Amino acid sequence: MRKRAADTMGARPAGEPGEPAPADLQPLAPSTRFTATPGDAGNRLDLLLHGRLPHFSRSRIQEWIRAGRVHVNGVKARAAYLVRAGDAIDAEPADPPPLRAVPEEIPLSVLYEDDDLVAIDKPAGMVVHAGAGIHSGTLVNALLHRFRALSGVGGALRPGIVHRLDRFTSGVLLVAKNDAAHQRLAAQFSGRQVEKVYLALVHGEVKQEHGRIERPIARDPVHRTRMTARLEEGRAAWSEYRVLHRFPRFTLLEVRIGTGRTHQIRVHLSSIGHPVAGDTLYGAPARVEGRPPLGRYFLHAHRIRFHHPTTGVEVVLTSPLPPELENWLSGT
Repeated sequence: MRKRAADTMGARPAGEPGEPAPADLQPLAPSTRFTATPGDAGNRLDLLLHGRLPHFSRSRIQEWIRAGRVHVNGVKARAAYLVRAGDAIDAEPADPPPLRAVPEEIPLSVLYEDDDLVAIDKPAGMVVHAGAGIHSGTLVNALLHRFRALSGVGGALRPGIVHRLDRFTSGVLLVAKNDAAHQRLAAQFSGRQVEKVYLALVHGEVKQEHGRIERPIARDPVHRTRMTARLEEGRAAWSEYRVLHRFPRFTLLEVRIGTGRTHQIRVHLSSIGHPVAGDTLYGAPARVEGRPPLGRYFLHAHRIRFHHPTTGVEVVLTSPLPPELENWLSGT
């Protein structure tokens, strides 16, 4: 194996042209404007538009709405808006997202690389792959530009991606260069043989020096963008923590997770009354008196331990705390 120091140089573009569009992805229609009739009243906006523009899928119409390309009476509206008779509805169709990720010249910091895998030091704010209306500027776009080959196990929109980090979580993330490496790494993740260690700054004083949170995680039935650990049902999840340092208003924790549920650490720490600093979705205050805005949440994927997919040798990779978190911590 050869180890490559972190750098931000680009590489030869990779990737191929997109596949042909399926039959339901028709060429763009001109902008559409109509007035809702009494018969339209009470229908959801996305359903009504789908009925008026049957050549376009409902999910595609919902993307237009999220992107602000649909107006009701001159104002942006939600997909679930209930139409009223007389509403003036304007829709401006948009090109569909690519059916495969395309290379984009975006700098990457590489912690480690060999013929089978690469470890990226992902910055906060970068989405790992396309989804939820985001189709460019992702880690996958950057990977395709930087590396000649990535595994295809995850499909054309997620080449090389073995596991993920939340958008505003920074730190070490593994990427597979070939299918064999991908399958062997994925087996380690699913078999819970990968050690994942995070650093988290949470609000308040965590009284115990160490602890374990074992609560199922499910989609919040009311706030659908959130997860929750307050329901009996859900997917099994556990997180262990230990205190690294105590500050007047915060506690710095090292967190190990044995499962990889959506928002797991954020949900678990919030469930014991200690939300991650900056994580307003899970209860952290938007402002901290005497401190500048963090601009992200204080959660960093610090270390990962696994066995190399070809040699079987144990590999430990570490990502240092990024400057914006170091600087914010120094003033705490």
